[in-house]
Amino acid sequence: MNSEALWAQGAQQFQQIFGDSWTKALQSFQSADVAGGMPGAAPLQFSSTKLQALQQQYLHDAKELWAQGLQAAPEIKDRRFTGEGWAANPVATFSAAAYLLNARTLMGLADAVEADAKTRARIRFGVEQWMAAMAPSNFLAFNAEAQKKAIETKGESIAKGMQNLLHDITQGHVSMTDESLFEVGRNVATTEGAVVFENELFQLLEYKPLTTKVFERPFLLVPPCINKFYILDLQPENSLIRYAVEQGHRTFVVSWRNPDDSLAHKTWDDYVEDGVMAAIDVVQNITGAEQINALGFCVGGTILSNALAVLAARGDEPVASATFLTTLIDFTDTGILDVFIDEGMVKYREMQLGKGGLMKGQDLASTFSFLRPNDLVWNYVVGNYLKGETPPPFDLLYWNSDSTNLPGPFYAWYLRNFYLENNLVKPGKLTVCGEKMDLSNLTLPVYVYGSREDHIVPINAAYASTQVLPGKKRFVMGASGHIAGVINPPAKGKRSHWIRADGKLPATLDQWLEGATEHPGSWWTDWSGWLKGHAGKQIAAPKGYGKGARFKAIEPAPGRYVKEKA
Repeated sequence: MNSEALWAQGAQQFQQIFGDSWTKALQSFQSADVAGGMPGAAPLQFSSTKLQALQQQYLHDAKELWAQGLQAAPEIKDRRFTGEGWAANPVATFSAAAYLLNARTLMGLADAVEADAKTRARIRFGVEQWMAAMAPSNFLAFNAEAQKKAIETKGESIAKGMQNLLHDITQGHVSMTDESLFEVGRNVATTEGAVVFENELFQLLEYKPLTTKVFERPFLLVPPCINKFYILDLQPENSLIRYAVEQGHRTFVVSWRNPDDSLAHKTWDDYVEDGVMAAIDVVQNITGAEQINALGFCVGGTILSNALAVLAARGDEPVASATFLTTLIDFTDTGILDVFIDEGMVKYREMQLGKGGLMKGQDLASTFSFLRPNDLVWNYVVGNYLKGETPPPFDLLYWNSDSTNLPGPFYAWYLRNFYLENNLVKPGKLTVCGEKMDLSNLTLPVYVYGSREDHIVPINAAYASTQVLPGKKRFVMGASGHIAGVINPPAKGKRSHWIRADGKLPATLDQWLEGATEHPGSWWTDWSGWLKGHAGKQIAAPKGYGKGARFKAIEPAPGRYVKEKA
């Protein structure tokens, strides 16, 4: 048999194999239970036009892959399948290429489903999880790079990988960095300060001035209670807290307590009144200022917006300006997290946690990690366990692994009233701390920041705050994601930010972008200039922490609350 006949026979067999794969994949999708495990779910229906085009593309690409495989190893740009081990093993490279073809096709099938947008998003999310988990790189039997390392180290990498696996099983999560190299208060969260107030929900930290004069209006930062505050104070060179102190602001930060069973009954109202509103009151008492400036980050911004609305309903205006960093106020667009939210899921959480209990921090951390499974899960499975590597030190990933619990009633109420029903933007619909919420009463100036690639607070959702807050507003968009976009110090000279010079805030982000200009580097400098315009005159910096016997220094920053583990 000549080579052409051999190729033709092989191609025919290969087409038959891939044709069978296509048929099985289609059958699997058509019988899929899209109701999340509920009996009697209707089978999926597909767009016939998309299905036909997808099948033709699949068979065409399969033939191309087979033909290329006879000549040389297929070229693969996916970083999961790069390295000398893959390049030197044509069989492994071919299996990776076949996997990528099937992955593309399955994602195409998900997009071809005729259903509402939420159902399609859920199917797509499920397929993404499945394909990420089934990558050949995740298995020692198929990972050519891990096999190469095992041979070179005479099995030592496998032994080390088993040690890493046992270590991670013991600690309860996959290691993303060498956590032994970090310690809160020693080499992260090191900005000098003191705890000047505490209650059962939070400690209030005051930081030592780094300038001889400070602005008369103090500055309060409210971080998310779903994480620990030191994302704002990782290292001196990337600390937003230290930057604010260096700019001459008398700076205070809320350090939320990591809830245990004693706080399992706490509610959203508790976090608003005994949390943010209490912190505002204490800062005013310590400094003697009639008004302060405040910043809320992520969920901290949502809690801050509620506190301001409660205060406005009571006729109080203790905050002169507010900054909202990657904050959801209008929950119309919740991005990828929307796949988890529906009436059934929220009812389940209300039954499980609405009367008390804890939403475990590790469960929350796992959910957020699987939003980016290849980067935040399987990448470390391969490195830690198959290759026996110790992940490099990285302060941000150490913080990411330092999870926090949430009180069940707080969490369940938050899900229903914000993520499910979006009640905050409906005047008079929501009652918090006994007051009807009406954002139209918040006439203070605000600075709204959103990150362009944010998958937790989509940039459209961050921009939406400009349409529901009535005061004078400034909106800035930064590059990168939820964390990296925010923690972007000017000295690094990284990334870009976008500003609209005319200050107009049209109805949509796309319309805003038409008049926006890109500026290289960090948005921090723009924000700093804006904040100084609301900070008042400069006065002599205080010589000590707190005020009198009532608000004396309790312990050095970062305090003991932030060191409590979930």
